[in-house]
Amino acid sequence: MSFSEWERKPLKDIINFNPRESIEKGKECKKIGMSELNPFEKKIQGYEISEYKSGTKFRNGDTLFARITPCLENGKTAKVDILDEDEVGFGSTEFIVMRNKDGLSDEDFVYYLAISPFFRNMAIKTMTGTSGRQRAQKDVIKKTVLEIPELKEQKAIANILSTLDEKIEANNKINKNLEEMAQAIFKHWFVDFEFPNEEGQPYKSSGGKMVESELGMIPEGWEVKKLKDTIQYIKDSTKKGEHLKNRKYNPINTLPKKSVIIKEYESYKEAKSSLILFNKYDILIGAMRVYFHRVNIAPYDGITRTTTFVLRSKNKIDISFNLFLLNQKDVIDYAEKTSKGTTMPYAVWDNGLDNYKLAYPDKNLIESYHKAMFPLINNMIKNSRENEILSNLRDTLLPKLMSGEIRVPLEEDEMEEKVAQA
Repeated sequence: MSFSEWERKPLKDIINFNPRESIEKGKECKKIGMSELNPFEKKIQGYEISEYKSGTKFRNGDTLFARITPCLENGKTAKVDILDEDEVGFGSTEFIVMRNKDGLSDEDFVYYLAISPFFRNMAIKTMTGTSGRQRAQKDVIKKTVLEIPELKEQKAIANILSTLDEKIEANNKINKNLEEMAQAIFKHWFVDFEFPNEEGQPYKSSGGKMVESELGMIPEGWEVKKLKDTIQYIKDSTKKGEHLKNRKYNPINTLPKKSVIIKEYESYKEAKSSLILFNKYDILIGAMRVYFHRVNIAPYDGITRTTTFVLRSKNKIDISFNLFLLNQKDVIDYAEKTSKGTTMPYAVWDNGLDNYKLAYPDKNLIESYHKAMFPLINNMIKNSRENEILSNLRDTLLPKLMSGEIRVPLEEDEMEEKVAQA
Protein backbone atom coordinates (compact mmCIF):
# COMPACT_ATOMS: atom_id res chain seq x y z
CA MET A 1 0.00 0.00 0.00
CA SER A 2 1.33 3.45 -0.87
CA PHE A 3 1.93 5.74 2.12
CA SER A 4 -0.32 8.29 0.40
CA GLU A 5 -3.39 6.07 0.60
CA TRP A 6 -5.99 6.28 3.35
CA GLU A 7 -7.87 3.30 4.74
CA ARG A 8 -11.57 2.93 4.02
CA LYS A 9 -13.53 2.50 7.24
CA PRO A 10 -17.15 2.75 8.44
CA LEU A 11 -17.52 5.87 10.55
CA LYS A 12 -18.55 3.84 13.59
CA ASP A 13 -14.96 2.49 13.70
CA ILE A 14 -13.54 5.93 14.54
CA ILE A 15 -16.51 7.80 16.07
CA ASN A 16 -18.78 7.07 19.03
CA PHE A 17 -22.26 8.22 18.05
CA ASN A 18 -24.46 9.40 20.93
CA PRO A 19 -22.13 7.87 23.56
CA ARG A 20 -23.76 6.73 26.77
CA GLU A 21 -23.73 9.27 29.61
CA SER A 22 -25.79 9.58 32.76
CA ILE A 23 -27.54 12.57 34.34
CA GLU A 24 -29.97 12.18 37.24
CA LYS A 25 -33.51 13.29 36.43
CA GLY A 26 -34.18 16.68 37.98
CA LYS A 27 -30.51 17.66 38.29
CA GLU A 28 -29.71 21.21 37.24
CA CYS A 29 -26.92 21.36 34.68
CA LYS A 30 -25.80 23.15 31.52
CA LYS A 31 -28.16 22.91 28.58
CA ILE A 32 -27.25 23.84 25.02
CA GLY A 33 -30.16 24.65 22.74
CA MET A 34 -30.12 24.64 18.95
CA SER A 35 -30.21 28.45 19.03
CA GLU A 36 -26.76 28.48 20.66
CA LEU A 37 -25.15 27.10 17.49
CA ASN A 38 -24.26 29.43 14.63
CA PRO A 39 -23.85 28.06 11.09
CA PHE A 40 -20.30 26.76 10.55
CA GLU A 41 -19.02 28.22 13.83
CA LYS A 42 -16.99 25.89 16.02
CA LYS A 43 -17.65 27.91 19.17
CA ILE A 44 -20.90 27.39 21.09
CA GLN A 45 -22.49 30.77 21.77
CA GLY A 46 -23.84 30.07 25.26
CA TYR A 47 -25.94 27.86 27.50
CA GLU A 48 -28.56 27.93 30.23
CA ILE A 49 -28.78 26.15 33.56
CA SER A 50 -31.81 23.87 33.38
CA GLU A 51 -33.34 20.88 35.12
CA TYR A 52 -32.58 17.69 33.21
CA LYS A 53 -35.63 15.79 31.97
CA SER A 54 -34.47 14.41 28.64
CA GLY A 55 -32.13 15.18 25.78
CA THR A 56 -28.81 14.22 24.24
CA LYS A 57 -25.88 14.16 26.69
CA PHE A 58 -22.28 15.12 26.01
CA ARG A 59 -18.91 16.15 27.40
CA ASN A 60 -16.22 18.63 26.39
CA GLY A 61 -14.60 17.65 23.09
CA ASP A 62 -17.79 16.16 21.64
CA THR A 63 -19.20 17.48 18.36
CA LEU A 64 -22.88 18.46 18.22
CA PHE A 65 -24.31 17.83 14.76
CA ALA A 66 -27.79 19.17 13.98
CA ARG A 67 -29.78 16.41 12.29
CA ILE A 68 -33.05 18.22 11.54
CA THR A 69 -33.96 20.41 8.57
CA PRO A 70 -33.12 23.24 7.99
CA CYS A 71 -30.47 23.32 10.74
CA LEU A 72 -28.45 20.54 9.10
CA GLU A 73 -28.50 22.22 5.69
CA ASN A 74 -27.55 25.55 7.33
CA GLY A 75 -24.46 24.00 8.89
CA LYS A 76 -25.29 24.09 12.61
CA THR A 77 -22.42 22.06 14.04
CA ALA A 78 -20.19 22.91 17.02
CA LYS A 79 -17.59 21.48 19.37
CA VAL A 80 -18.44 21.43 23.08
CA ASP A 81 -16.02 23.42 25.25
CA ILE A 82 -18.25 25.09 27.86
CA LEU A 83 -18.26 22.26 30.43
CA ASP A 84 -15.96 21.64 33.38
CA GLU A 85 -13.73 18.58 33.60
CA ASP A 86 -15.83 15.42 33.94
CA GLU A 87 -19.03 17.51 33.68
CA VAL A 88 -21.88 16.18 31.54
CA GLY A 89 -24.24 18.58 29.80
CA PHE A 90 -27.35 18.02 27.72
CA GLY A 91 -29.17 19.60 24.84
CA SER A 92 -31.66 19.26 22.04
CA THR A 93 -32.77 15.79 20.98
CA GLU A 94 -32.13 17.07 17.45
CA PHE A 95 -28.37 16.79 18.02
CA ILE A 96 -26.31 13.80 17.00
CA VAL A 97 -23.37 13.65 19.41
CA MET A 98 -20.08 12.56 17.85
CA ARG A 99 -17.10 11.62 20.06
CA ASN A 100 -13.62 10.58 18.97
CA LYS A 101 -12.27 7.13 19.85
CA ASP A 102 -8.98 7.23 21.75
CA GLY A 103 -6.05 6.12 19.61
CA LEU A 104 -8.19 6.03 16.46
CA SER A 105 -9.45 9.57 15.92
CA ASP A 106 -8.83 13.16 16.96
CA GLU A 107 -11.68 15.22 18.43
CA ASP A 108 -10.95 18.26 16.26
CA PHE A 109 -10.71 16.05 13.17
CA VAL A 110 -14.17 14.65 14.03
CA TYR A 111 -15.57 18.20 14.15
CA TYR A 112 -14.05 19.17 10.79
CA LEU A 113 -15.20 15.91 9.25
CA ALA A 114 -18.74 16.75 10.43
CA ILE A 115 -18.74 20.14 8.69
CA SER A 116 -17.07 18.91 5.51
CA PRO A 117 -19.26 19.11 2.40
CA PHE A 118 -19.13 15.39 1.57
CA PHE A 119 -20.11 14.41 5.14
CA ARG A 120 -22.98 16.92 5.24
CA ASN A 121 -24.22 15.93 1.78
CA MET A 122 -24.12 12.29 2.81
CA ALA A 123 -26.09 13.07 5.99
CA ILE A 124 -28.66 15.11 4.07
CA LYS A 125 -29.26 12.15 1.74
CA THR A 126 -30.16 9.99 4.76
CA MET A 127 -32.96 12.34 5.86
CA THR A 128 -36.44 10.92 6.26
CA GLY A 129 -39.73 12.24 7.59
CA THR A 130 -42.49 14.64 6.63
CA SER A 131 -41.78 17.90 4.84
CA GLY A 132 -40.24 20.47 7.19
CA ARG A 133 -39.45 17.88 9.89
CA GLN A 134 -36.96 15.66 8.12
CA ARG A 135 -34.08 14.22 10.12
CA ALA A 136 -30.75 12.62 9.24
CA GLN A 137 -30.53 8.97 10.28
CA LYS A 138 -27.72 8.23 12.74
CA ASP A 139 -27.76 4.49 12.07
CA VAL A 140 -27.18 5.09 8.37
CA ILE A 141 -24.47 7.68 8.92
CA LYS A 142 -22.45 5.50 11.30
CA LYS A 143 -22.30 2.68 8.73
CA THR A 144 -21.11 4.97 5.94
CA VAL A 145 -17.63 4.04 4.68
CA LEU A 146 -15.13 6.86 4.09
CA GLU A 147 -11.40 7.11 3.48
CA ILE A 148 -9.82 8.05 6.82
CA PRO A 149 -6.20 9.13 7.44
CA GLU A 150 -4.17 7.77 10.32
CA LEU A 151 -4.28 9.58 13.67
CA LYS A 152 -1.10 11.64 13.16
CA GLU A 153 -2.36 13.01 9.88
CA GLN A 154 -5.80 13.65 11.38
CA LYS A 155 -4.14 15.80 14.05
CA ALA A 156 -2.06 17.65 11.45
CA ILE A 157 -5.15 18.39 9.34
CA ALA A 158 -7.14 19.51 12.40
CA ASN A 159 -4.26 21.73 13.55
CA ILE A 160 -4.26 23.71 10.29
CA LEU A 161 -8.02 24.26 10.37
CA SER A 162 -8.09 24.93 14.12
CA THR A 163 -5.45 27.66 13.75
CA LEU A 164 -7.78 29.52 11.39
CA ASP A 165 -10.77 29.04 13.68
CA GLU A 166 -8.78 30.22 16.70
CA LYS A 167 -7.91 33.46 14.91
CA ILE A 168 -11.58 33.90 13.98
CA GLU A 169 -12.59 33.34 17.60
CA ALA A 170 -9.91 35.79 18.82
CA ASN A 171 -11.34 38.47 16.51
CA ASN A 172 -14.85 37.69 17.77
CA LYS A 173 -13.69 38.15 21.37
CA ILE A 174 -12.00 41.45 20.51
CA ASN A 175 -15.20 42.67 18.86
CA LYS A 176 -17.29 41.57 21.83
CA ASN A 177 -15.02 43.43 24.23
CA LEU A 178 -14.97 46.58 22.08
CA GLU A 179 -18.75 46.56 21.80
CA GLU A 180 -19.22 46.05 25.54
CA MET A 181 -16.84 48.94 26.21
CA ALA A 182 -18.69 51.25 23.80
CA GLN A 183 -22.03 50.30 25.37
CA ALA A 184 -20.67 50.87 28.88
CA ILE A 185 -19.32 54.33 27.98
CA PHE A 186 -22.64 55.21 26.32
CA LYS A 187 -24.53 54.30 29.50
CA HIS A 188 -22.05 56.13 31.72
CA TRP A 189 -22.20 59.31 29.65
CA PHE A 190 -25.72 59.47 28.25
CA VAL A 191 -27.87 57.48 30.70
CA ASP A 192 -26.12 58.07 34.04
CA PHE A 193 -24.98 61.57 32.93
CA GLU A 194 -21.45 60.91 34.18
CA PHE A 195 -19.66 62.24 31.10
CA PRO A 196 -16.44 64.13 31.85
CA ASN A 197 -16.93 67.77 32.82
CA GLU A 198 -14.42 70.53 32.03
CA GLU A 199 -12.15 69.22 34.79
CA GLY A 200 -12.44 65.66 33.54
CA GLN A 201 -14.64 64.66 36.50
CA PRO A 202 -17.99 62.75 36.24
CA TYR A 203 -20.58 65.44 35.52
CA LYS A 204 -23.57 64.47 37.67
CA SER A 205 -21.76 63.13 40.74
CA SER A 206 -19.45 66.17 40.68
CA GLY A 207 -22.41 68.53 41.05
CA GLY A 208 -23.07 69.29 37.40
CA LYS A 209 -26.18 71.39 36.93
CA MET A 210 -29.33 69.40 36.10
CA VAL A 211 -32.54 70.95 34.75
CA GLU A 212 -36.14 69.79 34.65
CA SER A 213 -37.49 68.34 31.38
CA GLU A 214 -40.40 66.20 30.22
CA LEU A 215 -38.03 63.21 30.58
CA GLY A 216 -37.06 64.20 34.11
CA MET A 217 -33.82 65.84 35.17
CA ILE A 218 -31.24 66.20 32.40
CA PRO A 219 -27.90 68.04 32.18
CA GLU A 220 -28.03 71.74 31.47
CA GLY A 221 -27.63 72.44 27.75
CA TRP A 222 -29.19 69.16 26.64
CA GLU A 223 -32.42 69.03 24.62
CA VAL A 224 -35.38 66.68 24.45
CA LYS A 225 -35.65 65.41 20.88
CA LYS A 226 -37.37 62.65 18.96
CA LEU A 227 -35.50 60.02 16.94
CA LYS A 228 -36.83 61.53 13.72
CA ASP A 229 -34.99 64.76 14.57
CA THR A 230 -31.59 63.08 14.22
CA ILE A 231 -32.30 60.00 12.10
CA GLN A 232 -33.68 59.66 8.58
CA TYR A 233 -35.75 56.61 7.61
CA ILE A 234 -34.49 55.45 4.18
CA LYS A 235 -36.89 53.86 1.70
CA ASP A 236 -34.58 53.62 -1.33
CA SER A 237 -36.36 50.78 -3.11
CA THR A 238 -34.83 48.88 -6.01
CA LYS A 239 -35.42 45.94 -8.33
CA LYS A 240 -33.40 42.75 -8.58
CA GLY A 241 -30.70 42.55 -11.26
CA GLU A 242 -27.08 42.92 -12.24
CA HIS A 243 -26.99 46.57 -11.19
CA LEU A 244 -26.73 45.22 -7.61
CA LYS A 245 -23.59 43.13 -8.24
CA ASN A 246 -21.34 45.44 -6.19
CA ARG A 247 -23.61 45.19 -3.16
CA LYS A 248 -24.09 42.46 -0.55
CA TYR A 249 -27.51 41.17 0.42
CA ASN A 250 -28.62 41.17 4.05
CA PRO A 251 -32.13 39.82 4.57
CA ILE A 252 -33.27 39.93 8.19
CA ASN A 253 -32.08 36.39 8.99
CA THR A 254 -28.44 37.46 8.39
CA LEU A 255 -28.65 40.25 10.97
CA PRO A 256 -27.22 39.11 14.31
CA LYS A 257 -29.12 39.51 17.58
CA LYS A 258 -27.69 41.79 20.29
CA SER A 259 -24.51 42.49 18.38
CA VAL A 260 -23.79 45.55 16.26
CA ILE A 261 -21.47 43.84 13.76
CA ILE A 262 -22.84 41.90 10.78
CA LYS A 263 -20.94 38.64 10.19
CA GLU A 264 -22.68 37.13 7.18
CA TYR A 265 -24.48 38.06 3.99
CA GLU A 266 -25.90 36.50 0.85
CA SER A 267 -25.17 37.06 -2.82
CA TYR A 268 -27.00 39.88 -4.57
CA LYS A 269 -28.41 37.16 -6.83
CA GLU A 270 -30.56 35.98 -3.90
CA ALA A 271 -32.19 39.42 -3.63
CA LYS A 272 -35.57 38.97 -5.34
CA SER A 273 -38.32 41.28 -4.06
CA SER A 274 -39.27 44.08 -1.62
CA LEU A 275 -35.69 45.34 -1.81
CA ILE A 276 -34.22 48.40 -0.10
CA LEU A 277 -30.72 49.82 -0.60
CA PHE A 278 -28.49 50.80 2.30
CA ASN A 279 -25.12 52.52 2.53
CA LYS A 280 -22.07 51.92 4.70
CA TYR A 281 -22.63 53.22 8.26
CA ASP A 282 -26.42 53.14 7.96
CA ILE A 283 -28.07 51.45 10.93
CA LEU A 284 -30.19 48.37 10.20
CA ILE A 285 -32.97 47.30 12.57
CA GLY A 286 -34.90 44.08 12.08
CA ALA A 287 -38.47 45.41 12.16
CA MET A 288 -40.15 41.99 12.09
CA ARG A 289 -40.27 40.75 15.70
CA VAL A 290 -38.18 43.69 16.80
CA TYR A 291 -37.86 42.13 20.27
CA PHE A 292 -35.16 39.86 18.77
CA HIS A 293 -32.98 42.99 19.04
CA ARG A 294 -31.31 43.03 15.63
CA VAL A 295 -29.60 46.46 15.56
CA ASN A 296 -26.50 46.58 13.36
CA ILE A 297 -24.10 49.00 11.71
CA ALA A 298 -23.85 48.51 7.94
CA PRO A 299 -20.21 47.57 7.13
CA TYR A 300 -20.66 48.13 3.38
CA ASP A 301 -23.15 49.28 0.74
CA GLY A 302 -25.81 46.62 0.47
CA ILE A 303 -29.39 45.50 -0.02
CA THR A 304 -31.99 44.39 2.49
CA ARG A 305 -35.75 43.87 2.45
CA THR A 306 -38.63 45.91 3.79
CA THR A 307 -38.71 43.74 6.93
CA THR A 308 -35.67 45.80 8.01
CA PHE A 309 -35.49 49.52 8.83
CA VAL A 310 -32.68 51.39 7.11
CA LEU A 311 -31.85 54.38 9.31
CA ARG A 312 -29.34 57.07 8.40
CA SER A 313 -27.91 59.65 10.77
CA LYS A 314 -28.66 63.18 9.57
CA ASN A 315 -25.23 64.30 10.84
CA LYS A 316 -22.19 62.04 10.54
CA ILE A 317 -21.01 62.86 14.06
CA ASP A 318 -24.25 61.29 15.35
CA ILE A 319 -23.46 57.82 13.90
CA SER A 320 -21.81 56.39 17.04
CA PHE A 321 -24.35 57.95 19.41
CA ASN A 322 -27.31 56.77 17.33
CA LEU A 323 -25.95 53.22 16.96
CA PHE A 324 -25.62 52.63 20.70
CA LEU A 325 -28.76 54.61 21.52
CA LEU A 326 -30.82 52.35 19.26
CA ASN A 327 -29.28 49.35 21.03
CA GLN A 328 -30.68 50.45 24.39
CA LYS A 329 -33.34 48.18 25.84
CA ASP A 330 -35.71 51.13 26.35
CA VAL A 331 -35.65 51.84 22.60
CA ILE A 332 -36.29 48.20 21.67
CA ASP A 333 -39.12 48.03 24.24
CA TYR A 334 -40.68 51.20 22.75
CA ALA A 335 -40.38 49.75 19.22
CA GLU A 336 -42.09 46.56 20.42
CA LYS A 337 -44.85 48.47 22.20
CA THR A 338 -45.63 50.49 19.04
CA SER A 339 -45.45 47.46 16.70
CA LYS A 340 -48.43 46.40 14.58
CA GLY A 341 -49.78 42.86 14.36
CA THR A 342 -50.05 40.01 16.84
CA THR A 343 -48.76 36.68 15.47
CA MET A 344 -46.08 38.44 13.39
CA PRO A 345 -45.61 41.93 14.90
CA TYR A 346 -43.79 44.56 12.85
CA ALA A 347 -42.24 47.69 14.27
CA VAL A 348 -43.31 50.88 12.52
CA TRP A 349 -41.28 54.03 12.02
CA ASP A 350 -43.84 56.66 11.06
CA ASN A 351 -45.94 57.53 14.13
CA GLY A 352 -44.12 54.77 15.95
CA LEU A 353 -40.42 54.48 16.73
CA ASP A 354 -39.77 57.89 15.15
CA ASN A 355 -41.54 59.50 18.12
CA TYR A 356 -39.24 57.98 20.75
CA LYS A 357 -38.02 60.83 22.96
CA LEU A 358 -34.43 61.12 24.11
CA ALA A 359 -32.19 63.50 25.98
CA TYR A 360 -29.89 64.83 23.27
CA PRO A 361 -26.44 66.05 24.42
CA ASP A 362 -24.67 69.22 23.36
CA LYS A 363 -22.70 69.03 20.11
CA ASN A 364 -19.24 68.97 21.74
CA LEU A 365 -20.09 65.88 23.81
CA ILE A 366 -21.59 64.07 20.80
CA GLU A 367 -18.43 64.86 18.84
CA SER A 368 -16.16 63.64 21.66
CA TYR A 369 -18.05 60.35 21.86
CA HIS A 370 -17.92 59.90 18.08
CA LYS A 371 -14.17 60.59 17.92
CA ALA A 372 -13.60 57.93 20.58
CA MET A 373 -16.08 55.31 19.35
CA PHE A 374 -15.96 55.57 15.56
CA PRO A 375 -12.43 54.08 15.35
CA LEU A 376 -13.67 51.19 17.52
CA ILE A 377 -16.59 50.62 15.17
CA ASN A 378 -14.21 50.58 12.19
CA ASN A 379 -11.90 48.15 14.02
CA MET A 380 -14.85 45.82 14.59
CA ILE A 381 -15.78 46.04 10.91
CA LYS A 382 -12.13 45.33 9.98
CA ASN A 383 -12.01 42.28 12.27
CA SER A 384 -15.25 40.99 10.80
CA ARG A 385 -13.87 41.42 7.28
CA GLU A 386 -10.71 39.54 8.29
CA ASN A 387 -12.89 36.75 9.67
CA GLU A 388 -14.68 36.54 6.34
CA ILE A 389 -11.34 36.06 4.57
CA LEU A 390 -10.19 33.48 7.13
CA SER A 391 -13.51 31.63 6.89
CA ASN A 392 -13.28 31.51 3.11
CA LEU A 393 -9.72 30.17 3.35
CA ARG A 394 -10.80 27.53 5.88
CA ASP A 395 -13.79 26.54 3.77
CA THR A 396 -11.58 26.25 0.68
CA LEU A 397 -8.98 24.11 2.46
CA LEU A 398 -11.44 21.98 4.41
CA PRO A 399 -12.79 19.69 1.66
CA LYS A 400 -9.35 19.39 0.04
CA LEU A 401 -7.64 18.40 3.30
CA MET A 402 -10.43 16.08 4.42
CA SER A 403 -10.50 14.27 1.08
CA GLY A 404 -6.73 13.96 0.71
CA GLU A 405 -6.62 16.19 -2.37
CA ILE A 406 -4.16 18.33 -0.39
CA ARG A 407 -1.83 16.39 1.90
CA VAL A 408 -0.26 17.77 5.06
CA PRO A 409 3.55 17.44 4.89
CA LEU A 410 4.80 14.82 7.35
CA GLU A 411 7.83 15.20 9.55
CA GLU A 412 10.94 13.60 8.02
CA ASP A 413 11.06 10.68 10.49
CA GLU A 414 7.37 9.98 9.94
CA MET A 415 7.89 10.10 6.18
CA GLU A 416 10.70 7.54 6.38
CA GLU A 417 8.54 5.29 8.53
CA LYS A 418 5.69 5.49 6.04
CA VAL A 419 7.99 4.67 3.12
CA ALA A 420 9.40 1.66 5.00
CA GLN A 421 5.88 0.35 5.61
CA ALA A 422 4.77 0.83 1.99
